[in-house]
Amino acid sequence: MPAKSHPKASSKAPSKGASQAPSRSAAPRKRSAAQSAGRVPAGPDAPVRLGKDDWLQVAFQSVVEGGFDKVRVLLLADRLQVTRGSFYWHFADHAELLEALYARWRQQEEETRARLMAIESDDPRADLVGVLGAALAHAGPDLENMRFELALRGVGRRDPAVAAMLADADQQRMALFEHRFRRLTRDRRKAAELAALFYLAIAGSYQALSRPGTDEAFKAGLIALISDYLVDAQRDA
Repeated sequence: MPAKSHPKASSKAPSKGASQAPSRSAAPRKRSAAQSAGRVPAGPDAPVRLGKDDWLQVAFQSVVEGGFDKVRVLLLADRLQVTRGSFYWHFADHAELLEALYARWRQQEEETRARLMAIESDDPRADLVGVLGAALAHAGPDLENMRFELALRGVGRRDPAVAAMLADADQQRMALFEHRFRRLTRDRRKAAELAALFYLAIAGSYQALSRPGTDEAFKAGLIALISDYLVDAQRDA
């Protein structure tokens, strides 16, 4: 037997087996499988290891194209040309992937809000128009961010945690709009009312810009219309 023909191996094998056996579990086996499955060919001799962001990005694209029903481990693995073992290297399960996807969206929202809050000039009107332009930038030619958010709001209708996250995001947006209108009108109540109308106008613009055939000229027209009636009119009052 091999153990007899190699005395050194036979003297060490039992101790190794005794120390390693208790530490083996399902989790390490998944990690080992993911190491081999988590590589996809980027060229004939250049394999690339997938990262967590790769899975999140393909999940995002799947939502944009077909909603959250398309965010399934096997479907995502097919798109990435790997086995699902690679997925379990980064996520414990499907629920953890969704949580990470929600957190990614929220972080981007907070970064956008912080960037807009930091830009404040001596011209309140220009600041409001800038906020409007940034908001409608979500409804660009590819409509990806808008489609993702619409799908996320669909999830919020049946998931209380997602609904709470969206409600908080809406409040943060409204707070930003109110702050901008308060600088323009110097009236707290009027600023709150205008902020609500401003947000409704942006939401309606999303729907209008999602129609086929819209272009940058159409978007510019919407910005001018909203600015004329909700921003410039307040300055002239």
